[in-house]
Amino acid sequence: MFKLLATCFGIGYLQKGAGTIAALFCCVVWYLLRVDQLHFLLQLILILSILLTGIWSAAKVESEWGHDSNRVVIDEWLGMAVTLFLVPFTWWNFAVGFVLFRAFDIGKPFFIRKLEALPGGWGVMFDDLLAGIYSAVILQVFIKSHLF
Repeated sequence: MFKLLATCFGIGYLQKGAGTIAALFCCVVWYLLRVDQLHFLLQLILILSILLTGIWSAAKVESEWGHDSNRVVIDEWLGMAVTLFLVPFTWWNFAVGFVLFRAFDIGKPFFIRKLEALPGGWGVMFDDLLAGIYSAVILQVFIKSHLF
């Protein structure tokens, strides 16, 4: 069960682009479930559930797969969910949020890389959490300033 969750139902087993595909899949699920229309507390509970599930499942697979294995992509779900927190659905908002999150996740600027060094599932999840926070702040500034 923990491998299924850590890999986001098998996406992590893809050879190339698993993180990008997992983040895209999160956007699709977010849209299909209309999470943007849920009360902010329900959105927050969903994000916290992903965080706690990710910490647990990433820690469980670490002994077999190593720290922060490429197969573990639940962290991309977390980062993308944080990016989309309280964001009204438009294709433009989701596309910009996706690009921002992937840029921060791949580039790992501004202390994001340091968080990877945390032990177990904490390091796996917290770097993407921070990448999602940075992306969310920028996306909200764009939305509030009507830049798109």
